[in-house]
Amino acid sequence: ASPVVGTMFRAMFRLSTTGVRSLVRSRPCYSAPLAARCYSHGKVETDEEFDARWVTYFSKPDIDAWELKKGMNTLIGYDLVPEAKILDSALRACRRLNDLASAIRILEAVKDKAGPHKDIYPYLIQELKPTLSELGISTPEELGIDKL
Repeated sequence: ASPVVGTMFRAMFRLSTTGVRSLVRSRPCYSAPLAARCYSHGKVETDEEFDARWVTYFSKPDIDAWELKKGMNTLIGYDLVPEAKILDSALRACRRLNDLASAIRILEAVKDKAGPHKDIYPYLIQELKPTLSELGISTPEELGIDKL
């Protein structure tokens, strides 16, 4: 090989090496964030306090349709199936608003939220039966819309 070709390869090697180094150095270092949680130093809400908060929310005498729907969307968004006393309060709010459609949607959402646990929904319907009868609310099954 001629000396010119050897010098050319060395120059290319030096350029490529410094080029790679400058690329590596100029890029910011991205690393996976460490799993860290920022916990509040406040009081942790107990299950009873949680239930009482939602019963109080739905029991407001001046609740409007937007607040009812917002509350149910928030409640259904939690990783839980609401207790019967919360649902009782929400169904009574539906009755105060004369909103049968929302009452049925609440029952459908609870059935969907129960998911594969087939014993939860019948239990809740059993617990809510007196309220449903008192308020004149039929279940989706009684209306036949569960098969649509």
